Amino acid sequence: MNIALLATTAGAACMAMIALFIRMKAIKKPASIKKIILPPFFMSTGMLMFVYEPARLVPLQIIEALTVGIIFSFLLMRTTSFEVRNSDIYMKRSKAFAFILIGLLIARVIFKLIIGDAIEVAELGGMFYLLAFGMIIPWRIYMLIRFREIEKRHHASIDEPASVLSKKMVK
Repeated sequence: MNIALLATTAGAACMAMIALFIRMKAIKKPASIKKIILPPFFMSTGMLMFVYEPARLVPLQIIEALTVGIIFSFLLMRTTSFEVRNSDIYMKRSKAFAFILIGLLIARVIFKLIIGDAIEVAELGGMFYLLAFGMIIPWRIYMLIRFREIEKRHHASIDEPASVLSKKMVK
């Protein structure tokens, strides 16, 4: 086995564990628009890798990476939900998130084994970055829309008088 493949896989596994830890910790705190919007902005600094010539991709590679990312984002959207607890909105815990991360890690290793000789390491890194970026943007947009819907419903239920709410509960 290639030592570079082993080292990068170990690094990716560590990053996945950190992501899981951060996600599990974040679930314990109320969600907010800021917490939904900021991660893609922080991640966007990684686009600077494309300043480095070997990391630049051809249009077909960009389309492939973004398409796979968007497909994975549908899995994240399907497993993401919110709940209202103690007048705050929280993300519900999803076991699927861990499986999706592990699936991405396995896919990364398989892709590196299959096409690692045909594509430079920097190019492959750029493709996986775009895959992740293509996954997080639609997912976070979905999360923002769902959060706003729940927030609007929650505030509407707080603002309604008790008599109106009791009538709605009877129906």
